[in-house]
Amino acid sequence: MRRQAGRVSAPVLATIGIVGVVLCTGLAHWLLSRDEVVKEKTVPDTYAVGQTLTPPPASSPAAGADATYREIAWQDLLPKAWDPMAPFKGLRLQDMADDDPRAQAALGKARQYWRDAPVEPAMDGVAVRLPGFVVSLDGEGEAIREFLLVPYFGACIHVPPPPPNQVVHVRAGKPLDGLRTMDTVWVSGTMRVERAETMMGDAGYAINVARVEPYQPAP
Repeated sequence: MRRQAGRVSAPVLATIGIVGVVLCTGLAHWLLSRDEVVKEKTVPDTYAVGQTLTPPPASSPAAGADATYREIAWQDLLPKAWDPMAPFKGLRLQDMADDDPRAQAALGKARQYWRDAPVEPAMDGVAVRLPGFVVSLDGEGEAIREFLLVPYFGACIHVPPPPPNQVVHVRAGKPLDGLRTMDTVWVSGTMRVERAETMMGDAGYAINVARVEPYQPAP
């Protein structure tokens, strides 16, 4: 299975790498998922930090998919005019040392910029189906009702949260037994533009009374 191609170049990924270990892994993979073609693992319980999931192509919908819901990709939640690399415009961070004050200043600006990331208003009220990783907001080992859906493995746990426009606050329609953080799922429901601040990260979208199913990669 392959990820959607895009436009982020190798120098840009190098730039991300130099802004600090704290952010580089999750952010680099998040950007890479939009802009490079990479191979994904087909075994759903062995993911690398930063690895993403993608819906199957429209020509081969996932088994059991409900036609009521439109299958979307995470990039559909990003406003087209929003550039995650804007704080680094005009800087050649790949040529700077990690402790360069200019790099540190750019990183500080980037953190705020990503924290204030805008959402895509056209997604409000749309019935969607989206795959992702679970970040539980309930006690582990219990039946959970509430969690964050994130696009890559390790987000909010091993690496910092993605921008809010890449986090969905999910309230399940019924308690979910056996679901744990970093499990992979399909979430179906009506997307709302609704901000939520949680101890695990901020979400820019919400799906209430969601239908949650185990994720299965396309054959």
